[in-house]
Amino acid sequence: IHLDDGKANALSTQTMAAIHAALDVAEGDDSIRAVVLHGRVGRFSGGFDLAVMRSADFPAIVRLVSDGGELVTRFYGCSVPVIAACTGHAIAAGALMLLGCDLRIGADIDCKIGLNEVAIGMVLPSWALTLADVRLSRRHLQLAVVNAQLSNGREAVDAGFLDQVVPEAEVLSTAMAAAATMAATLQPGAYAGTIRAFRTATLDRMTEQFTADRKAVSAS
Repeated sequence: IHLDDGKANALSTQTMAAIHAALDVAEGDDSIRAVVLHGRVGRFSGGFDLAVMRSADFPAIVRLVSDGGELVTRFYGCSVPVIAACTGHAIAAGALMLLGCDLRIGADIDCKIGLNEVAIGMVLPSWALTLADVRLSRRHLQLAVVNAQLSNGREAVDAGFLDQVVPEAEVLSTAMAAAATMAATLQPGAYAGTIRAFRTATLDRMTEQFTADRKAVSAS
């Protein structure tokens, strides 16, 4: 799945729908055994669509963020491995997408990766806090979540946003090779069953949280 809007790869409603459609294909085709999520040069994703996030339309903001929660939850619970090829900046929702992926290959460059919400006057949604708590390094959790500390590619490995960094030109090929290895070595039924067994509590909690956010704004 290649993300490239020519700009910041923002997560708009349309972009998220397109990603869901691609995941529908992957999960519905037994010949597809892994997915690679790949950004454009220098950008993995700059987060949610700023046109919505900077608007005064609070219900629209909540709906967009809740849709993001649903997408990240789907990554984390996908029945096939999802490998991120992080080509550069991954801010806010972009970093949350990384937390939802099984394996995260990043570029060893001076980019910005992390959760900057507190620095820009926002509180992370509860579903995001749940995922951060299970995926980020315990040593970095306070700095990354509460203090909005951003990392470059190499630092992001220690923090828990990435698993490995490689030279910028090798990000996609490394991610594709890892996906091929997973496709060849992981038995699909056992993988899907292990995901359900290992992650169900977190997945259920995240689903409850973004669903509650949607219901709250619909009732207001």
